[in-house]
Amino acid sequence: MRYWIIAFLLITSNYAFGQDQTTASATKQEQPLPTAGQVLTMHYFRTYQAGIRYNDYSIAKHALYNILVENPQNDSILYSLSVLYFQSKQYASAALTAQDVITLNPNNLAAIEIAAVSYENIGALDKALETYESLYLKSDDYETLYKVAFLQYEVKNYAEAKTNADILLGKKEAETLTATFDVAGGQQKEYPIKVALLNLKGLIAKDQGKKEEAKTFFQQALKLAPDFTMAKDSLAELNK
Repeated sequence: MRYWIIAFLLITSNYAFGQDQTTASATKQEQPLPTAGQVLTMHYFRTYQAGIRYNDYSIAKHALYNILVENPQNDSILYSLSVLYFQSKQYASAALTAQDVITLNPNNLAAIEIAAVSYENIGALDKALETYESLYLKSDDYETLYKVAFLQYEVKNYAEAKTNADILLGKKEAETLTATFDVAGGQQKEYPIKVALLNLKGLIAKDQGKKEEAKTFFQQALKLAPDFTMAKDSLAELNK
């Protein structure tokens, strides 16, 4: 599902500064001189490149802020800043900058995903859910809907979570995709995504007090993956 990648700014001295291209026969005197703002932008772009090259994100972010001041409507600069915040796990700032990117470009799927994941990481689950739903409407992505279903469960929107779990189980991707879960010893293991979705339906039924229905879903999950600890533990609790 991941749409975002590191967005290195594609600024060049000829294009980013809006200078007119000259032909090979043009003389040096005919080329327009850069403005003070353009000179500053190029200076800070080179600083940004150096910060990225030497893995110094604080320098890179500082440079991007200065570039942004000179180019406030350039959503690619703002997006690059959001990526740096996200990579630094400064999720509140990542969400805010990504949201500004979305304001400038509502169809930037990468920015929408950064915002959604960042909201989730700071515990703003309602906002994360809203943003993931927006991403799904624009992308029709299976894994995004999977995320939506689990967030709906977390915020206790049980009817919507169950409906989306059923939609996911009915899609062809349910036969091939996997989901990763933590297992004993701090390790991770992949399970068929069907297992996760059946377990989700079991959790929904359990929270709604539908004990026998919950047992059925947990048993179906364990039939596909007998070592799936989450379903085993839930079933054991229901059988007490």
